[in-house]
Amino acid sequence: MTKIKSVRCCSVAVPLGVATGFSSRVVTERHYGLIEVEGDDGVRGLGFCYVGSVGGQIFVEAVRRLLAPKVIGEDAHAVEGIWDRMYGEALLQGRAGTVMRAISAIDIALWDRNARAAKLPLYKYLGAFRTGRVPAYASGGYYVEGKTPEHLADEMEAFVAQGFTAVKIKVGRYADPDEEGARVAAVRRRIGPRIALMLDANNAWRDAPTAMDFVRRYEACDPYFIEEPFGPDDIENHARLAKLTRVPVATGEIEAGRWRFKELLDKGGASILQTDACVCGGITEFRRIAATAASYGVNLCPHWFHDLHAHLVASTPNAQYVEFFPTDSVLNFRNLVDTQLVAKDGYLLLTERPGLGFDFLADAVRRFATSPWS
Repeated sequence: MTKIKSVRCCSVAVPLGVATGFSSRVVTERHYGLIEVEGDDGVRGLGFCYVGSVGGQIFVEAVRRLLAPKVIGEDAHAVEGIWDRMYGEALLQGRAGTVMRAISAIDIALWDRNARAAKLPLYKYLGAFRTGRVPAYASGGYYVEGKTPEHLADEMEAFVAQGFTAVKIKVGRYADPDEEGARVAAVRRRIGPRIALMLDANNAWRDAPTAMDFVRRYEACDPYFIEEPFGPDDIENHARLAKLTRVPVATGEIEAGRWRFKELLDKGGASILQTDACVCGGITEFRRIAATAASYGVNLCPHWFHDLHAHLVASTPNAQYVEFFPTDSVLNFRNLVDTQLVAKDGYLLLTERPGLGFDFLADAVRRFATSPWS
């Protein structure tokens, strides 16, 4: 039996080259929590999550004081049991948010460690549904000062020229529905009718009538989905909007735990789940959520972190797309790892390296660290 010998963590802040906007905020840097677990056989596994702009120290404290003591000394393959102990310990500190993200990162590291020990890429260790490659959409279209609708269309057209058959842009920042509609229409004209066009509102609206005022403009452009129209706790308005528009509603990227996802499904608040394994409770909880969604006939398009989610889409029958960020202009996690996934003809090529298939770059982690490894 292999036991977990150590759990190490650190937090990093990686600056963006250009201030980048969503519907309700502007980001200048990305903060990540990193994990390394090691078994007494010497095999190590990596985990990680996004912790926003000021969550790094909360992540570190949660790992060191709350969660690591529940992991060290346990059987490395008792992943379900370890998850249960971590979750139980954190009930009063955070069943969502940074503490759940810390649980997620440790859980990912355990799966990575065990896949590396088995000398298998993670998606094969989990049980592959797809091999070789997974479908992906190119994610971008953020609000940047001076970026016109035609510049936005240029960006999406460039993704299509690279072979992507699906792209995503941000919506919801401007107060004028016609101004927002013009952005979406410019993209649709440029990429043509056959490319799937996803729209991400990042919690832009507070009520269904306001949301519909915007979505009505978008409907003529045949969106593949409208993502996060409301705050994550506002399930009722997600369900209302889903009944008012033919555009599928997608959400769940900030959601944690299988119980909240079941509520979303029961209330008809999402036609597509965007479950993020770095947020929801790790790979262990992602698999539970995906199985639950399958029983409702609902598919997943996981949010962010293509380095991880390529493996989960490859091993999940009801997962459709990996969200892929071709550059570091928004998701700059790629600056912390030694290997990048390759996109070809609208797919991501799967790695055959053991585990996640990458390692952290020690120099980069040291340079961006806000709390060093310990």
